[in-house]
Amino acid sequence: MKPFDSNGAFCPPATGIRQLAIRGAGATVLSGGVGTGIQMISTIVLARLLTAADFGLVTMVTTFSLLLMNFGLNGFTEAAIQREDLDHRLASNLFWISVSAGLVLTIGFAAAGSVLARFYHDPLVARVAIGISPTILITSAQVMHLALLKRAMCFSQVSANDVISRAVSIAVSVILAWRGFGYWSLVVGTVAQPFSASVGAWCLCRWTPGLPKRVAGTGAMVRFAMHVYARFSFNYFSRNTDNVLVGWRFNARALGFYKKAYDLFALPSGLLVSSLTAVAVSALSRLKVDRDQYQRYFMRALSTVAFVGMGLGGELTLVGKYVIRVLLGPGWEPAGQIFTFFGPGIGIMLVYGTTDWIHLSLGRPDRWFRWSIIEYAVTALLFILGLHWGPVGVAIAWTASFWLLTIPAFLYAGAPMELKLAPVIHAVWKYVLASLLAAFCSTAVLRQIPLPGIVSSTPAALAQIALISIVFGSFYTAWIVLLHKGLLPLQQHARLLLEMIPWGQLSAYSRRAPVSAHAARM
Repeated sequence: MKPFDSNGAFCPPATGIRQLAIRGAGATVLSGGVGTGIQMISTIVLARLLTAADFGLVTMVTTFSLLLMNFGLNGFTEAAIQREDLDHRLASNLFWISVSAGLVLTIGFAAAGSVLARFYHDPLVARVAIGISPTILITSAQVMHLALLKRAMCFSQVSANDVISRAVSIAVSVILAWRGFGYWSLVVGTVAQPFSASVGAWCLCRWTPGLPKRVAGTGAMVRFAMHVYARFSFNYFSRNTDNVLVGWRFNARALGFYKKAYDLFALPSGLLVSSLTAVAVSALSRLKVDRDQYQRYFMRALSTVAFVGMGLGGELTLVGKYVIRVLLGPGWEPAGQIFTFFGPGIGIMLVYGTTDWIHLSLGRPDRWFRWSIIEYAVTALLFILGLHWGPVGVAIAWTASFWLLTIPAFLYAGAPMELKLAPVIHAVWKYVLASLLAAFCSTAVLRQIPLPGIVSSTPAALAQIALISIVFGSFYTAWIVLLHKGLLPLQQHARLLLEMIPWGQLSAYSRRAPVSAHAARM
């Protein structure tokens, strides 16, 4: 793709916007699923080749390096996409600003490795920091090329590039880990991902930046980018304070166990709420002129999220330690213990995540940012209190934070739309109670079955997962039917979930098309 014509003006997409948007949404969802699958496979393989200390050591460094890597990706990307009159000279200026900042941050981060080593009380941290520091500069070189591809709505190419770069990174890490390079396999793999992505971005976007010049609009775009990055940075700190505290208070091994448990805890949110955010915000934004219709559609979506989330949270609380055993193999039992305390927070975390839809669909990022300050203050305080009980205490703090903040979050987010709390509770409470009762009933039944506390093989763990899932799923379904006095909610959720499956829609269409004449006669 050549983004600019001979005069330096941006070339708009040749195909219709709607068609490109639909293709891009499908490509993004597909790449997200493929990326998650690749990540799961890498976790299964690398957990058997490396130790928890290896993962924890690298996490100590990437917790900080990822923030600096996103300096341009979160800021200049949005600035380039939203500006109406972007030309070759302006894009060139942004490219050189991004690369210059990346170079400075790379040197600074490498030099700060010794500071991180003293903070974590581990001299190996300094070596890892130097090894990972090039990722910042390499990433800065791809920012504008990826931004121009997104501005041209070439989402399929961007998604394919992302999947390939992930695969390259994982392949490098697995090969080096198999050869016995230990934590350096993760370091090299971390560098390989942005390098591969940058090569791909330059190949897909055939654009060579010009020399920097004084161009009107450069300052405005930089200011816009800084505001976006400031919001990203604050949210990033709030989501990574736990890693910093666990690594500082304990050691790399403890952080490795904790990080793997947290990754499984956060996975449902990334797959469900985060992936649906763009769709939900787009739909709700068009309904905000009709308050009743907005609230009706939101409550339907919230009810479905609660149905899936509470069932998933209850089940994973019971089977989480066995899932960890299947994914990570023997020797990772502490991660399974930690995850048991993450489990009760999964369902409410998904429900809590829908408040972001309200803020964004109403066009109130200012209120969203102010709430994030409150969220961070409460969560960080709980982290500090939970440190006394180790990584398990921090996991409990995460779970407690969502249960404490959910009701205030809905009250604050819904205030501009006069969204009342009663409909929110009505849409959720029966699923919360059904999950709780199902967990108690399942525990009582499973106590009558001799189940080993620690399984010694993957097949045994899979058998435990299957048995517990069947028992819990049966009780959860039964309690939903009893509390709702019928099958109607299950039927509604089933229809909605089937409509979300692309091949289900295609199948429905193929059935309708041949009988259209017959239907007309009827």
